Amino acid sequence: MAAERIPKVSVIAPVYGVERFIGRAVESMMAQTLDDVEFIFVDDCTPDGSVSVLRDVVVRYPERQVRILRHDVNRGLPAARNTGLDVARGEYIFHWDSDDFAEPDMLERLYAEAAAMGRDYVWCDWFLTFSTNSRVMRQPSAATPREALSIVLAGGMKYNVWNKLVARKLYDETGIRFPESRAMGEDMTMIKLLAKARSVGHVDCPLYHYIRTNSGAMTQIYSPRHLEELRRNTADVCDYLQTEISGAAIDREINWFKLNVKLPFLFSGRKADMKLWRQWFPESNGSIMSNRRQALRTRVLQWTAAHRLGVVNDLYNILVFRIIYGVIYR
Repeated sequence: MAAERIPKVSVIAPVYGVERFIGRAVESMMAQTLDDVEFIFVDDCTPDGSVSVLRDVVVRYPERQVRILRHDVNRGLPAARNTGLDVARGEYIFHWDSDDFAEPDMLERLYAEAAAMGRDYVWCDWFLTFSTNSRVMRQPSAATPREALSIVLAGGMKYNVWNKLVARKLYDETGIRFPESRAMGEDMTMIKLLAKARSVGHVDCPLYHYIRTNSGAMTQIYSPRHLEELRRNTADVCDYLQTEISGAAIDREINWFKLNVKLPFLFSGRKADMKLWRQWFPESNGSIMSNRRQALRTRVLQWTAAHRLGVVNDLYNILVFRIIYGVIYR
């Protein structure tokens, strides 16, 4: 009996409430130039017609390896990712959000970088895509996983799941999975994986389109549940890093990470969020100006918040979110 062929990449795509966007997302997946890809869609008990749209697209691509799994009840985004991981057979894993799309050669270029150089954690640049505009979001390169981890914790690189190709064996050997029942901040899981990676790589080209459907809503209103999830996921990652990595440097970098976690609270202009910023991780405030990977304007914004100079934060929010994102990018 011939050995089962292992796909080069397993793409895992949770499906919930994306009926308007999933058609374009799946067309983008099917149009990928890389051959031998396994596409795993996890229907998290979506209440809309997302799965019907999905089936209408994939039926036109019988040559593609497609699996559609279904949760009996809605279990949340992290659980959907884990369900996909449990059945994935590919050499590498790519998490694709079902309302986004990508350049046709994204998987091919990421896989080429990973396979040729023996990398187990590879990322690419990406597009922040609005209804009529796209903004290229450049990501830095790093020579080692430790350097990459330092950059991520300092806020110099995003830890989102959707622009990264990771070896399946890294998930399997470490047992790292996404935090079920804690969706807010669940992509911090990628930080744990990076801490255990042996070799990293960067494709210096924007390949993934992260969709921002409402450019006027660049800030978020957090429910008490979301806040609790975010705090627990942050604490979990910080505890993990302190256990896995020794030295004074990681303590400083964890403070930078905490500052980045609470940074969005400064962008809403809401007094309640400013209060949250001051309540969360006050021990990190002394590290604000030492993070040279953070833009000076952002460090100044944080410093003024720590020193209760709220008028500076108000002016910043008017300039950035009402004028730049509200007018230029929309």
